[in-house]
Amino acid sequence: MPRRRFDLEKSEARHLAPYAQSSVASRGRDHPEDLHRFRTAFQRDRDRIVHSRSFRRLEYKTQVFLNGTGDHYRTRMTHTMEVSCIARTITRALGLNEDLAEAIALAHDLGHPPFGHLGESTLHKLMAKHGGFRHNRQSLRVVEELELKYPEFNGLNLTWEVREGLHKPYPPNELGEGFIQPSLEAQAVDLADEVAYICHDLDDGLDSGLIHEQELSGLELWRSTREETLAPYPHLEPERGRNYVLRTLLGRLADDIITHSSASLTERAPQTSDDVRKQAALITFSPATAKLARELLTFLYSRFYHHPALTAVNRRSADCLAQLFELLVGHPHLLSPQFEMRVKNDGVHRATCDFLACLTDRQAYQLHAKLIGGLPSLDATRLEQPALL
Repeated sequence: MPRRRFDLEKSEARHLAPYAQSSVASRGRDHPEDLHRFRTAFQRDRDRIVHSRSFRRLEYKTQVFLNGTGDHYRTRMTHTMEVSCIARTITRALGLNEDLAEAIALAHDLGHPPFGHLGESTLHKLMAKHGGFRHNRQSLRVVEELELKYPEFNGLNLTWEVREGLHKPYPPNELGEGFIQPSLEAQAVDLADEVAYICHDLDDGLDSGLIHEQELSGLELWRSTREETLAPYPHLEPERGRNYVLRTLLGRLADDIITHSSASLTERAPQTSDDVRKQAALITFSPATAKLARELLTFLYSRFYHHPALTAVNRRSADCLAQLFELLVGHPHLLSPQFEMRVKNDGVHRATCDFLACLTDRQAYQLHAKLIGGLPSLDATRLEQPALL
């Protein structure tokens, strides 16, 4: 006999902690649907996200390096997959719902525009008088409005709990009466995202040559991890050694989250998933590790994200979005039919912003070349990586 949905729900009841978010206790969907025979509600959400066009587009959107400028650098897709892996490790260790965490992780960047955080800040400035732009809120907008999969309604009709995990920042009562935090699974995804930024952006920076290991020697988290990791291997070749240190660093951060959060959960002893929503965050780094992680993030922002080698490319990308925005607001008939239809209800600025946020890096450049011209192709901005494999 195949394992059916209620078998999986019984397994959750046996194995999940009492403060985990079980699928059977979900608040459900905005549009009621029959339950699936073989998948829980959160497993179904995960699959809807993976099968969406917005998810497939992440493969061609910037993480740090413009998509197409190097074959080994992270894209928004690989970043998303890495966040999902880390979140599942944390939630599994803490007795939380892996399926819910995976769904939130896979959806958390669906609203990211082309050109990474530079694209986000550009759209936010362009939309300053029209509600602004934040990729978190845009991810929610994608799954609630912009994906077109069903004849009766817009969006993917995901469960309340997955949409809750995308709904950040979390001001009081915005999640629900008295709630100040989302589920523990959503909190785990937030921390997994931070770990991925630290370790994987650092990896890309070192791989590109824009960051050198000597520059990291003043950062305690890197220095101590490197010394402990390589002590048994004094003659390890540089690339293998660097990769091993990065791997160990990721494990160290994940272990710290699991150990400290487990102690917090034991101390505060929440009894239900809603208990945790009414408290300060329970899934956190230890204070000492949080301080060290902030030092590494500060280094990445000051030394890597604004590196001169990226600045010129970023400037062209910002110009691309700004010029397209100005043109399309003035000529909304140039929008794709789906977004031209949204002008009446959402206004021309929001419809244009939605359209641009959905583009991949390549689509944005190609559309600019078609409608305006004057920007380089992706090939002209390519940064070759030194390692072949």
